[in-house]
Amino acid sequence: MSKPSNILLITTDQQRFDTIAAAGYDHMITPNLDKLATMGTLFTRAYSPNPVCIPARHNLLCGVGCRYHTFDDNYFDDSHTVPYDLPTFPRLLADAGYDTMAIGKMHFQPARNHNGFNHLQAMDELPRYLEDDEYAMYLKKEGYGHIQSIHGVRHLLYMQPQQSLVDEAHHGSTWVADRTIDYLKNHCQDRPFLLWAGFIAPHPPFDVPSSYAHLYDDVTIPSPIESITSISTLAKENANMGDHANMEVLMRAKKAYYASISFVDHQIGRILDALVQTHQMDNTLIVFTSDHGEMMGDMGTYQKFLPYEGSAHIPMIIYHHDHFHGGTINDQLVSLNDLFPTFLDIATIPYPKHELYGHSLIHSGLTSDHLFIEHNHGARRWISCVSKRFKYNYYYGGAREELFDLTIDPYETTNLLETDPDGHATIKDQLKSQLIHDENHYGLPGYIVNGDFKVFPDFEPIFYRECNPPFIPNHLSDQDKAKLNSLEDEILQAIADEPLVDLNQLDVDYFEKRHVISQEKLFNPRKED
Repeated sequence: MSKPSNILLITTDQQRFDTIAAAGYDHMITPNLDKLATMGTLFTRAYSPNPVCIPARHNLLCGVGCRYHTFDDNYFDDSHTVPYDLPTFPRLLADAGYDTMAIGKMHFQPARNHNGFNHLQAMDELPRYLEDDEYAMYLKKEGYGHIQSIHGVRHLLYMQPQQSLVDEAHHGSTWVADRTIDYLKNHCQDRPFLLWAGFIAPHPPFDVPSSYAHLYDDVTIPSPIESITSISTLAKENANMGDHANMEVLMRAKKAYYASISFVDHQIGRILDALVQTHQMDNTLIVFTSDHGEMMGDMGTYQKFLPYEGSAHIPMIIYHHDHFHGGTINDQLVSLNDLFPTFLDIATIPYPKHELYGHSLIHSGLTSDHLFIEHNHGARRWISCVSKRFKYNYYYGGAREELFDLTIDPYETTNLLETDPDGHATIKDQLKSQLIHDENHYGLPGYIVNGDFKVFPDFEPIFYRECNPPFIPNHLSDQDKAKLNSLEDEILQAIADEPLVDLNQLDVDYFEKRHVISQEKLFNPRKED
């Protein structure tokens, strides 16, 4: 009897769909993902079922939506966990004899919850405790214990171009690849493995190492998409996240985002080489994908949380010697929900509970003719139905509706319900009916009343900028705190080779009022010597 297939899941964070050269986006420098695409299957219509970190990852982990795993948005309360009786794919694979290892960013809640993984080497964006994060402990051991912003400056410079405070050899993306390669070379080969390698990049801050910071300097990249019709209230709220002084700075930030992807691509190449060197490539299912995208200035907005393509449409490549091979292009609608049943299928393991939301991608004929996407609750909740050609979005706050023709308008510049509602009434009604059905069966309970959407008043956008200074220093001894860089010094160091970033044009007041930084220390650093 042959050994069951290994499973290698590689995820990035906040990588949008149009960031792989092999998918037709020639501005990208992604030779290793391109190579994987020529070996396996490139899914061009893959989506996040809830485009924000924790919910998307828990859909992937559990194979069902927030109705069951309870994360309709990001929650950071350690009492908010996956129900104990809800199966996860690593738990089922571990019970079936797989050695299960998670390396890097998982965004489990709480952070040290293994969720069925036998082993966990964590690397979180904002670890609360030093000892809870293997990467933070590694940096301290390697002489970087004085750095607070180990994954870049997450407050004043959150969406700005910046460069890593950590050398390339010790960067978080390098660390994930190093640990993954070490596992591939040293694990016991008497049993199959499940290995999840989770990169934080290209999630902002765009803290690329200096060797990659100027990779796209001479590359012509796409300008941000401009919307012809109005955008949602939630999208307007996200517009404040950028704080770019002008288009030149935005384009520079966008190139830093792309460079971050290219740096991860380099690390993925190292991982694939290790699979070949250890003679495991032909018996390993390899999945590359991301939890959600990044608007990156499209429609004048940023981040995720939105049903728009830049936020919800993600990359996905799958390789397996027997099932996904030969450089196939697949344009069927798929999502992260489909990965759980695919993993069980390749391992020939049954699912013991209620029906999973997705279908095994090994049997492509089972894929759906539409996808259900959801986010949040109350007035901030929205749901979306994506068909082969159209996308219909419904926002509970204010009962806003959007309809986009993705065939002729792939970046959703025109809401057809604003420009030609009568001409598209039939398709809107069809997708709305489907969405009501899906919300009733898969979404949060109580949002369909008398066969229609529950109506909430719209909400006022909140003025918000990302303001998350490091947590670890709060829990260090006074002696260890005294060794830390100041946040002001780290800001100056991160933009030392980014002349377009002008501190005088940033909203420094916002962060001083929140007691994160001092303008006196930032603009007059020598006075602190």
